[in-house]
Amino acid sequence: MPDTTQPSSPDAPRSKAAPKVFVTRELTDAVMDRMEMLFDTTNNRTDAVLPPDEMRAAVQDCDVLVPTVTDDIDAALIEAAGPRLKLIANYGAGVNHIDLKAARARGIIVTNTPGVLTEDTADMTMALILSVPRRLAEGEKLVRSGQWTGWSPGGMLGHRIGGKALGIIGMGRIGQAVALRARAFGLSVHYHNRHRLPAVLEGQLAATWHADLDEMLAAIDILTIHTPLNADSRGLIDARRIGLLRPHVYLINAARGGIVDEDAMTAALEEGKLAGAGLDVWKHEPRIDPRLLALPNVVMLPHMGSATFEGRMATGDRVIQNIRMWADGHRPQDQVLEGWA
Repeated sequence: MPDTTQPSSPDAPRSKAAPKVFVTRELTDAVMDRMEMLFDTTNNRTDAVLPPDEMRAAVQDCDVLVPTVTDDIDAALIEAAGPRLKLIANYGAGVNHIDLKAARARGIIVTNTPGVLTEDTADMTMALILSVPRRLAEGEKLVRSGQWTGWSPGGMLGHRIGGKALGIIGMGRIGQAVALRARAFGLSVHYHNRHRLPAVLEGQLAATWHADLDEMLAAIDILTIHTPLNADSRGLIDARRIGLLRPHVYLINAARGGIVDEDAMTAALEEGKLAGAGLDVWKHEPRIDPRLLALPNVVMLPHMGSATFEGRMATGDRVIQNIRMWADGHRPQDQVLEGWA
């Protein structure tokens, strides 16, 4: 732990004993400037994913690593870290790209930034829930193509979402925020979660808990996923579970691509066993299966669920808070614990 004296003002310049921080991607200018003021910071202002040799060099000579979801912080990289690396302050909530077990073995604390992107991700999810059944992306492409011939009674028919049953996998912050929005659009809310919500909260959300995920899948019209990617959720929606969904169901995923068996989902869409999908995340980002690109009933986004100016600033501020708490000898407020492994 560096012997760091915290400045009295949040924006006071760093001392000479400030921790050495390495940031792997270009963040907002305000966040990068503040990090350079507070800490001995090296920012990657090129915004290119660093090659493995540069990542190894970085972890060998820093106290704090600030990675993002595009970085693979695996056991080999952690093993290559120098003795001074004691904190991995992740820029983002998901930590599936970090080998938490290897970090714990080396005595390295891992933090994330929960909560700051809840509303942004819930907004994007609701946009997908609306967009896919109402064929908004198809309609936009039709107008741009110049082939639209005007309104007709049978033109661009989709499905209303009011009165439909929405199934939510993962009823944490984001799942609850989606449930609140869904109620306003007249959807009934069903959810599967490791633990049932308190009765008061369940009542506020008008949500019905399903202890059995398979039972919920067979009873809903729209499925949306909001669980972290970990050992329990990887491949959770596999071919068997996709087969439980009725053919009119729409699948929405703004969580992580690895939760859904992408091959099985694609096959179901091609064969008419799923009505459509709204996807903001992918199994092999940024590569996308050409079969999905060819399907008109799939709305595809470039992992932009949290992409707001406000959200990016809030995420950077949270990273800074975690670093400062650690440097001051305190346990960071967002330390990732065993449950994520």
